[in-house]
Amino acid sequence: MSTSAKSGYHHGNLRASLLSAAMRMLEQGEPFSLRAVARRAGVSPTAPYRHFADREALESALAAEGLRALKADLTTDRTMPESVSDLADFGVAYVNFALRRPALFRLMFGGECDTENADRVRAAAEVHELLAVAVTGMFPEVDASPLATAGWALVHGLAFLHLDGKFPATSPDDVANRVHSSFEAIFAAGSTSSRRRK
Repeated sequence: MSTSAKSGYHHGNLRASLLSAAMRMLEQGEPFSLRAVARRAGVSPTAPYRHFADREALESALAAEGLRALKADLTTDRTMPESVSDLADFGVAYVNFALRRPALFRLMFGGECDTENADRVRAAAEVHELLAVAVTGMFPEVDASPLATAGWALVHGLAFLHLDGKFPATSPDDVANRVHSSFEAIFAAGSTSSRRRK
């Protein structure tokens, strides 16, 4: 066992140490298995099975951590939006998270959600609820659920278009401007159209 591995693991904190090791491997582009994660954490090959039945369970735990980190990015130093521009700021934070942590973002959203993992389901629900509350506050007269879905689809699509190189991410300002202009085009236009029909 290496010195660095020993320093990262303390008795009673096995799960956190395994998740930390797996997250580093994921974000450094290293393929991992439970055995490889155990080796990186400096524990026995069987130790991960105390907390994770298989690699899929470990990936769900990482996804849950990612969802909580995303929620923190969306809420830190931010109040609920009062304008389309404020709502777009949520979108900018979402896209920036994807660009800053692409491997984790792809893990979080690249496959079906593990509905058997209560921690992951709860973390995902909290992000969805945050987006729904943000939209409801902006448009109290409409059904928030489909509108929140539309807003999430918009920003999620923008995130993956940037990640996949379809949109250049040449600078943070370019990304922010693209997100803001997209939100303005959809939400501001929709709001204007709604007022005209009344």
